[in-house]
Amino acid sequence: MKKIIGLLISAFFILGLMSTNSFADAAKGQKYFLKYMKEGSGMTGAKFATEHTQAEWKALFEGKGEKFVAAYSKKYPSLEAFLKGDKFEKFMPDIKDFCVEFASDSGNVPSC
Repeated sequence: MKKIIGLLISAFFILGLMSTNSFADAAKGQKYFLKYMKEGSGMTGAKFATEHTQAEWKALFEGKGEKFVAAYSKKYPSLEAFLKGDKFEKFMPDIKDFCVEFASDSGNVPSC
């Protein structure tokens, strides 16, 4: 009985460590967009997030978000410093979740 409980606890612990992407948060991503990207893009969060579908956002943010950084640095030169900086790398999972959560095909509308 102790071995089974020990195995279950170990399995949940390992599973928790493996699912780091589950810690990303669309609400945090919305705050980061408002703080760091709204002025540079000249768009509201709702307009920004609906530029692409969920699949398109996921493709743009694939890996370390190189495609997103390249596309949006070119489209909005004033965002280039942020997009190529350490803060974006840190906030990218949350910004990705924000974009996917409120994509044009999601049916959700952010409050910003």
